[in-house]
Amino acid sequence: MAYYRDIIMMNVGILVVLVVGLWSVIGGAQQVPCYFIFGDSLVDNGNNNQLTSLAKANYFPYGIDFPGGPSGRFSNGKTAVDVIAENLGFNSYIPSYASARGQDILKGVNYASAAAGIREETGQQLGQRISFRGQVQNYQRTVSQVVNILGDENTAANYLSKCIYTIGLGSNDYLNNYFMPTIYSSSRQYTPQQYADALIQAYAQQLRILYNYGARKMALFGIGAIGCSPSELAQNSPDGRTCVSRINSANQLFNNGLKSLVDQFNNQFPDARFIYINVYDIFQDIINNPSSYGFRVTNAGCCGIGKNNGQITCLPLQAPCRDRKGFLFWDAFHPTEAGNSVIGRRAYNAQSALDAHPYDINRLAQI
Repeated sequence: MAYYRDIIMMNVGILVVLVVGLWSVIGGAQQVPCYFIFGDSLVDNGNNNQLTSLAKANYFPYGIDFPGGPSGRFSNGKTAVDVIAENLGFNSYIPSYASARGQDILKGVNYASAAAGIREETGQQLGQRISFRGQVQNYQRTVSQVVNILGDENTAANYLSKCIYTIGLGSNDYLNNYFMPTIYSSSRQYTPQQYADALIQAYAQQLRILYNYGARKMALFGIGAIGCSPSELAQNSPDGRTCVSRINSANQLFNNGLKSLVDQFNNQFPDARFIYINVYDIFQDIINNPSSYGFRVTNAGCCGIGKNNGQITCLPLQAPCRDRKGFLFWDAFHPTEAGNSVIGRRAYNAQSALDAHPYDINRLAQI
């Protein structure tokens, strides 16, 4: 009996080793020590929960498919940066600035704030939000804490130089500023090209501060095809399906400027690496080939009200659609977890040469 017991235990041991080995292959080792996130409602994970703001998502049905339920994420589940964190090998999601405490900050912080823009006034009609400048100031506070934890500035600088930084702002500067002429004067002050140039100039100023505070691996996310969102389709599309070209054209001017900024900064800062993630074309590919990604509906939100479910975001306790994997958009503006997964995966591992310039986040992490 003892002999058979030993054989069984040996086989169990082999099985455990195989399972652990398999998990390490699937999960992969953590590629970078930390991951810092700057952005708006597309990646906010709770920073707006305690603000006096209409831009909040800490209520059901938001988070219906997320572990623990509503968290402040503007989706039914994961955001694109959650997917990127998984691909980078992190075993838990990056904490929000509002919740990060003590040693937590050493794995990174998410500073994103719903309704935030590159310009200070952007989104002000929705209440409190943390602009790009405010997010960078919060990061500067975090760096001071990292220095205290690690002991000195050189050690902290070396540590931060290995981390990934993703920055994705600009959507609200169009949605909640330029294309809201009854509230904002920007469309009367600037042509679309002048506005894009002004945004890029302000954006670059904040990137230089991030660089001065240790950031060396930065992925800049372009603006998606805002003119194809349920909100814009409901308001400005004649058939509820045709994307709004004047909005998308303005967004592309910004994206072109951001891609050029990547090249400029790679020349200007040889000890740093900047990449551009082409979210616009990824979105267009999904819209043009929805069945390839398992989507049935790309022009309406899974929840919301009005035409295309695009009038406002999900109402509290509203029952969303059942086929959430079949919808690209969760509400009037934001993708479902299924949509975010496509964006996050292609940002990390470029599926097309157009997805990332000059290379993807996976390569950026390895440099």
